[in-house]
Amino acid sequence: MSRKGKLPIPVPKGVEVKIAAKEISVKGPKGSLKHELIPGIAVAHKDNEILVSLEEGHKEEGNYHGLYRSIIQNLILGVTTGFERTLEMIGVGYRASVQGHEIDLQVGFSHPTRLRIPDGVHVKVDKNTTITINGSDKQMVGQFAASVRAVKPPEPYQGKGIRYVGEYVRKKAGKAAAAKK
Repeated sequence: MSRKGKLPIPVPKGVEVKIAAKEISVKGPKGSLKHELIPGIAVAHKDNEILVSLEEGHKEEGNYHGLYRSIIQNLILGVTTGFERTLEMIGVGYRASVQGHEIDLQVGFSHPTRLRIPDGVHVKVDKNTTITINGSDKQMVGQFAASVRAVKPPEPYQGKGIRYVGEYVRKKAGKAAAAKK
């Protein structure tokens, strides 16, 4: 049995939790989120806490016990505080801008790269090189940040590209000069 899954999840004031047979929905100041539950995972709401447990006879679903507890906790954190990822662009002439529901990336290609911003995700660009992505759904924020980074990941020789703030990129040594005779 999961150690993490046994821990109760505190529900802060202002957050409304509804548990149906196959779905949990959470509503708070930053919006509302839903997640589908698999058979074998039981969720109970008691005294401003949520308890996740396994139903009788569903030992195989024990693999998902801690996962669903973390997912439910992320739903609650998302509707109260939200999630944020920050990316930085390093390279001469690299810049980004938000145009309507798209982010336009200029990263050294012969054409501009445009990515559609998903619903529920907000993007802000500072100083043309710092991209801040935030929203209430942790999976959606992380996936969109990864797709922006995948346009031009940091390369190991000069370090140019799009990277997460604080990400360390190990640089390789370049080709050594020809040995003199």
